[in-house]
Amino acid sequence: MSTPTIQTDAGREGWEAIVADPATAVISSDFDGVLAPLVEDPAQSRPVEGALDALARLARSVSQVAIVTGRPALVATELSGVTGHAGLGQLVVLGHYGLERWEAASGTVISDPVPAGVAEARTRLPGVLREVGVPDAFVEDKESSLAVHTRRLADPVGALERLRTPLTELAESTELRLEPGNLVLELRPPGIDKGVALRRLLESTGARSILYAGDDLGDLAAYRAIEEQRKTGLRAVLLATRSSNATELIGAADVVVDDPAGVVTVLTALSDAIAAR
Repeated sequence: MSTPTIQTDAGREGWEAIVADPATAVISSDFDGVLAPLVEDPAQSRPVEGALDALARLARSVSQVAIVTGRPALVATELSGVTGHAGLGQLVVLGHYGLERWEAASGTVISDPVPAGVAEARTRLPGVLREVGVPDAFVEDKESSLAVHTRRLADPVGALERLRTPLTELAESTELRLEPGNLVLELRPPGIDKGVALRRLLESTGARSILYAGDDLGDLAAYRAIEEQRKTGLRAVLLATRSSNATELIGAADVVVDDPAGVVTVLTALSDAIAAR
């Protein structure tokens, strides 16, 4: 399989570094919109065909394979089906944007404490939604954060805009942070994002190179953390899908694909290149 179209010199250097020395490389990816197609009901999300096999093949060569997601770690492991895949015994799932760490080797979750503001926001949120006139917005309770989705509503974009100011005020009053996504606004503890999670992962593995795949605005923090590490010698490939139409993320990527099937194609090409080196 041929090398995918890599748009930047930094991305080509990252690809070459992973191929040349996979034992010091990390392969990391978001779940929804990257390994799994976006669906209206988050509980129905499942990996696209070939995604787990592609990760498992890379896992035989690289230092670490990780899924970095805003979902709770155990929810992500259940939906992804990684626990039933023999080739992913060393997988790490960083859930809640890194607040949780699940390791396939032990099957256990290590978690940082959840700030008290999350419980307060959980209590007040239904009233805020009623006041704004969108009581039917779907609230995804992630235990350490609260994501308000408008995708199922008749006017999802209009509802999102009506919610932005009151949810910002709710976040400020509960010492949380409001993070936007693809037709979603999430109330999240400060200091927790995918950039922090990636920095910890890189530090714990001592990786010299990384591929990170994302699709939404929440992945920008991971991109920025990796770009900062590039300044000190890290080699990287930033992969984006068009699943969420996150133009800022797509513009910052080294490789862009349409959907999770495209991610599988890139991961397969990378493992082919490693095998042929």
